[in-house]
Amino acid sequence: MDDFKPIELGDIAVFKEFLAVDPPRTSELTFTNLFMWRNRYRPAWRTWQDFLLLILRPDDEPPFGLPPVGKGDKREAIEVLCGDLAKLSSEVKICRAEAEFVRTYVDRDKFDSIEDPDNSDYVYLTENLIHLPGNRYHRKKNHLNKFLKTYAFEYRELDAGLVTQFLGLQEAWCELRECRINPGLFQENIAIYEALTNYEVLGFTGGAILIDSKVEAFCFGEPLNPETGVIHIEKANPDIHGLYAAINQRFCMEAFSQLKYINREQDLGLEGLRQAKLSYLPDHMVEKFTLIRKQ
Repeated sequence: MDDFKPIELGDIAVFKEFLAVDPPRTSELTFTNLFMWRNRYRPAWRTWQDFLLLILRPDDEPPFGLPPVGKGDKREAIEVLCGDLAKLSSEVKICRAEAEFVRTYVDRDKFDSIEDPDNSDYVYLTENLIHLPGNRYHRKKNHLNKFLKTYAFEYRELDAGLVTQFLGLQEAWCELRECRINPGLFQENIAIYEALTNYEVLGFTGGAILIDSKVEAFCFGEPLNPETGVIHIEKANPDIHGLYAAINQRFCMEAFSQLKYINREQDLGLEGLRQAKLSYLPDHMVEKFTLIRKQ
């Protein structure tokens, strides 16, 4: 790992250069995502020729690589990354690899390929999330309309003056869900703090719904590739009926109306989250795989 360095805020220009020439489809591969979750996954990186190599080192599982980022044939970069991983673990694996990457670059004689549905991304047509068309979205439209009829509200884009309120809502949400005794929610809470307190440098877009001048819902995301936006976080006061539908619809309209698709990330195998994501009727999934190097 001598050539690898932990991800830092000052690395953003290097990452954006690589991601611009090789735009990702998987939600993990944005600098914001890697940076905000760095306390959980401890990402480290280096460059090799024209590729960016990434290794994640979570405390509770063996280290693993992410697919190399860069323009061109990735086969040799995969071999180099596997050599780096072999120095850290007896099991060499690359995770969150999308199906096209596997088909194009992975030698099936060298790797076992295992489907990873818990980390596959849900992708929606932007126009559907904005307009909620037809009978299929009838329930969502009813929730949204009830909110619109019941509450006088203001939508505002994230700015320095709203960061404290965003964090205040997150703290209240976390107390309600008992984040401190739920490892996943606890790590998410840290990630949200890291993102919001560094949002000006990270450059993502955020939006909030305010009722009586108080932030009751917020959302933030950024472009993932030229035709897709990704939503990293969405939070709302659960006591306000229809508020989740409202923040999703309005943020998509304000932030991503020029893009064809919106990636709302994965369900992590959580049944409640899975049902919530399915209820918005995804256009397609970005299927992901774990690649394990054969002995």
